[in-house]
Amino acid sequence: MKKLLILLLFTTTTFAQNVAKIDTGAINGANYRILFPENWKGKLVMYAHGYEFMGSPRQSRNPDFIKRMSTFLERGFAVAASDYQYQGFALPQGVDDTEALRQYFIGKYGKPDSTFMVGHSMGGGISLATIENFGDNYHGALPLCPFSSRPYLQCRKEYDIYATFNGLFPNVVTSLKDIFDLNKPYQAQDSRKMFSRAKEIKAAIFAKDSLLALAFAKRFDLKIDDLPMSLFFNENVLRDIAQKAKGNPFDNTNTLYSGFPNDLEVNKKAERLPATVDSKILFGKYERTGNINKPVVLMHTIYDQLIPPTYGVSNFENMVRQQAKDQYFTVKYTNGQAHCSFTPKQTAIAFDELRDWVKTGKKAKAGFVE
Repeated sequence: MKKLLILLLFTTTTFAQNVAKIDTGAINGANYRILFPENWKGKLVMYAHGYEFMGSPRQSRNPDFIKRMSTFLERGFAVAASDYQYQGFALPQGVDDTEALRQYFIGKYGKPDSTFMVGHSMGGGISLATIENFGDNYHGALPLCPFSSRPYLQCRKEYDIYATFNGLFPNVVTSLKDIFDLNKPYQAQDSRKMFSRAKEIKAAIFAKDSLLALAFAKRFDLKIDDLPMSLFFNENVLRDIAQKAKGNPFDNTNTLYSGFPNDLEVNKKAERLPATVDSKILFGKYERTGNINKPVVLMHTIYDQLIPPTYGVSNFENMVRQQAKDQYFTVKYTNGQAHCSFTPKQTAIAFDELRDWVKTGKKAKAGFVE
């Protein structure tokens, strides 16, 4: 879990490619970086980063960004990446800022021979939304551990974790009522305190009922050691949503929870709040559809403490099936045991198979990647 914040943005790679040129600047208030390898072959990867805590260092300032893009650079691709205009939940804004950067690239450097969309986590969701809405501009996409469900449903999961946890383990984490109270000053939690705070949460829940804690974690597809960190992360997500939506876009007053050791107890004790704003304010733009018309290779780990396979793969797979677009969709999976914990080799294999699919027209095979 100590790699959580890093894994939200990138996988770890080994730098093996000199960069000949770096173009930096800002478009509509969103900083960007464009990397050109020495052997640039007129090809482009548009890269979308994952969720960033409010106030955390931006992608464009990360000294490791270049080596983390080496999978694409060493294959002769330029890499263009936007910071987005703001941090936190920025999926719709990320789509717009990525498209603005792509247009800037074409205006300055000409139209690439081929263009691929790649992203991790929320950036994977941006990749899918880009292919759904701007697919004509791309040859294919590689969403990695993506935020691929409908954005409302993905974030509602975080809300439901808090609602049920606060019912079973009161006074351990912040109440939903306080999180969505806009009359209280907003301050993002300090990510530097994440590990110490997680230890406090774990001690509190084990002191109350360790067996119930284990069952609760399992209900939400979590390992018990990941539950405290997930709660910390989810609080930041929900606080950010409250500020951006200017209220509570969720409503669990009619929700019937199940899958716990004692469902009756959970439903009686769950913290419940009505919605105070329309969910479309935040989640309406670029709603997920599954309507893809270009090759997509989605890669996911077998375990993910932030975006479980149900949300990262299955929900989108069903949308694609409903749209009758299976011919454009292939899923790869690894034995990774954390969010976006892919090896450089696994990323390279998935990317190369996507490129071969585009080149030959032969669909990439679904399945396990060593």
